[in-house]
Amino acid sequence: MTDPIPVLRETAFGTAKLMPDIDDPGSWLLTVDGTPQSYVDLADPTRLEFEYTRRLGHLADALAPEGAPLDTLHLGGGALTLPRYLAATRPGSRQLAVEADGPLVELVAEALPWDRDALTVRVGDAREQLAAAAPAAWDLVVVDVFQGSRTPAHLTSVEFVRLAARVLRADGCYAANLADGAPLDFTAAQAATVAAVFPHTCLIAEPPVLRGRRYGNLLLLGSARPLPAAALTRRLAADPFPARLMDGADLAALAGRSAPVPDTEARMSPAPPAGAFSIG
Repeated sequence: MTDPIPVLRETAFGTAKLMPDIDDPGSWLLTVDGTPQSYVDLADPTRLEFEYTRRLGHLADALAPEGAPLDTLHLGGGALTLPRYLAATRPGSRQLAVEADGPLVELVAEALPWDRDALTVRVGDAREQLAAAAPAAWDLVVVDVFQGSRTPAHLTSVEFVRLAARVLRADGCYAANLADGAPLDFTAAQAATVAAVFPHTCLIAEPPVLRGRRYGNLLLLGSARPLPAAALTRRLAADPFPARLMDGADLAALAGRSAPVPDTEARMSPAPPAGAFSIG
């Protein structure tokens, strides 16, 4: 049997590269224009290599009893790491992943095929698909959309978050993966934006990121019902790179005087500093 080789392809938004993990057969890293997007272990879909993906896994674990279905709308697909995790840990979950990059979907389908019975993948714009979705249809909406290393502006406004709230069930949860660095102005504005829609919010990130000492991922959550903060805090503390959960007065202080962001003022997330995410 020959060793797997990297796969390179031009897609709608850049150059995608699938690289096999030479130390772990069956595992693959997806990058677009050198920025890591997904890590998939085909032999063990419960393995979540990226820290922010592991935190999304913790959220899913805490939202419902073990093994219970969790109907999830994924806005942003990549190599479908989290959908594969949910299919393995919560069989029977209804899942739809929306990915704007059609050629990328074709590449993943060819090289890293998924269970079509467990997951539907649709090519389209995340906001357009969200606006067309039925109300009160999902337990979890995950927003993990990046063009390169930046979140598109039309997915950062209060109008967008209201669309997400409309499709969630009464006890559903909104989760957005952000990327930011000092002085965390983008994060503060997003915290104010989500808080304008959901009465219960929290923010999850490693302490150096929250303190503005380095650029990194932050997970912003919102819900109409209290979030499982205690369960999440326990899981986060046990990770190889522990993260902090910020809510209540601490999150309100971070948001400061930031106002919810309307469509007319929405901007892309800030560009990362050189070398923050890119690999060769």
